[in-house]
Amino acid sequence: MKYLFGLALLLVLAAGGVMGGVVALRWTDNMTATVKIVPGERVLPMPAGTLPRTGGELTPPRESRDIAAKRPNPVKATPESITTGKALFTIYCAPCHGPAGKGDGTVSPKFIPPPDVTNATLQKQRTDGFWQHVIGTGGAVMPAYGEALSPEERWHLVNYLRSIAQK
Repeated sequence: MKYLFGLALLLVLAAGGVMGGVVALRWTDNMTATVKIVPGERVLPMPAGTLPRTGGELTPPRESRDIAAKRPNPVKATPESITTGKALFTIYCAPCHGPAGKGDGTVSPKFIPPPDVTNATLQKQRTDGFWQHVIGTGGAVMPAYGEALSPEERWHLVNYLRSIAQK
């Protein structure tokens, strides 16, 4: 009988604790006390006037893409520039985009198919600065070639992209 009374008392106290709300202990409440960070967001803003150690850009990718889209192409679309761009396209772009830029490269069946860069509608929507920026920083599944290609080489690639889109 003594055990039954103790068990009943324990049950009443437990039920009262549940109904009255359980107090979170400091060491069990750490998930709600942490700083909320959106994935891909910087925890702290970069201080004004600082440069990154790796030499990369300080502006977030979406903002820098919008800024870059307004940048004009400083490299004239000469036959030499287009030839240089074609050589670079064959090395860096053709495995995914295909030799003609149609998105039918040897690698593309294994991944999400890349866009057809010869598409006239796509070419009208994108500025030279946009293409140059995407080549340097990459896209959703496209790798970034900013380390492998100089800005001038990326502009040659843009000139080549524009030339194959006109055909």
